[in-house]
Amino acid sequence: MFRLHSLRARVALYFAAFGALLSVVMAVMVYQSAHDLSVRLVDETLSAELDDYIARRGRNPLSLPPATVTLQGYVREADQADGVPDYLARLPPGRHEVRVGTLFYRAAVLDRDNTRYYLLYDISLKLKREQRFVQQLSIVAVAMTLLSTLLGIFLSGAAVAPVADLAARVRHRRPEDWDQPLAEHFHDREIEELAGVFDRQLSRMRAFMERERAFGADMSHELRTALAVILSATEVLLDDDKLNEKQKARVQRIERAARDMAELGTALLLMAREDHAQPGGGCRIAAVVEEAVEKQRHILASKPVAVDVQTDPELVVVADCGLVDILISNLVRNAFSYTDAGSVTIHQDSHSLVISDTGRGLPGDAIDQAFLRHFRDMASTGAGIGLSLVKQICDRYGWQVRLESGEHQGTTVSVLFAR
Repeated sequence: MFRLHSLRARVALYFAAFGALLSVVMAVMVYQSAHDLSVRLVDETLSAELDDYIARRGRNPLSLPPATVTLQGYVREADQADGVPDYLARLPPGRHEVRVGTLFYRAAVLDRDNTRYYLLYDISLKLKREQRFVQQLSIVAVAMTLLSTLLGIFLSGAAVAPVADLAARVRHRRPEDWDQPLAEHFHDREIEELAGVFDRQLSRMRAFMERERAFGADMSHELRTALAVILSATEVLLDDDKLNEKQKARVQRIERAARDMAELGTALLLMAREDHAQPGGGCRIAAVVEEAVEKQRHILASKPVAVDVQTDPELVVVADCGLVDILISNLVRNAFSYTDAGSVTIHQDSHSLVISDTGRGLPGDAIDQAFLRHFRDMASTGAGIGLSLVKQICDRYGWQVRLESGEHQGTTVSVLFAR
């Protein structure tokens, strides 16, 4: 396929430009050579006719100057003031181009023995032939440009064919094909070297992915084992009648945190998968919102903050509930953490979730960077991955997330769910 911004198009364009430049230069040189030759022939004719007339006039002073269809001569003695047209009388000795009406002449003026000789050669026909010659050269130059363009397209296709083949092989390469080196398919030295670079990079990428996959599997196993131990221990402690209510509340928080960590690990592993297929079933947003508020309510502690929650139980989205819980929990946690006094409003309707607070807010220059990974403003206490994770989850499901904030003016985060 021939595209304007492709390598093949650039090669063809450069070839066409070179062909056009070369044909124009050659046309100019041929025209200039032909023009100089015709002028030289006319001047030699004028010189020969002048010499012949001067010789005849030397033998017979009454000899008349040439007067033919193409030649017209004049003679003026030193003591004469007329007999020569005005357009010739002002000309100095030498060769000149003279226009008389619609006719063009090449004029030769010569002084000899106190006599000035004038001889005109009609070059009108010569100029018309030169114009036709210029037209023919222009047609040839255009034809050469078109020919060089077509030739450039053909040659560029042959020249970039190995590169296009390499690009196609890289584009359609699948993980199961990584064991087959690309370099073995190419014999041109440059393309073979480039294919070798791709092979080395793909090998490094494969090794990196295998290490990451192994690390994720090992960490998942080890974390699940540790969390299972913690959950087992909390179950035993909760069954112990010797614990008072305050101690049981603390153990319940440990149990809840351990379960949250297990769900978070599952959700993060799900996001790390290359397959982005939507899970079956649905997730009721209202239930997740209410659970997230209860789990994060301890952050408020004794803060003078009023929490207003309004949900619509009818909204069900096709998404993993673990990821939805991560999204909502991060937004609720941020609202509770950065609001020292005032209110937090959580409003969820049939198509969106809006969380507003009266907290410290963000400066204007930080809003555009809030969703970047590890971004933290001066007042942040976290690691700076919460909002970045929220953005990743929204992008995964095609949801829109918006943030409006002002320093000391609170923050509003809106999530618009795709229908």
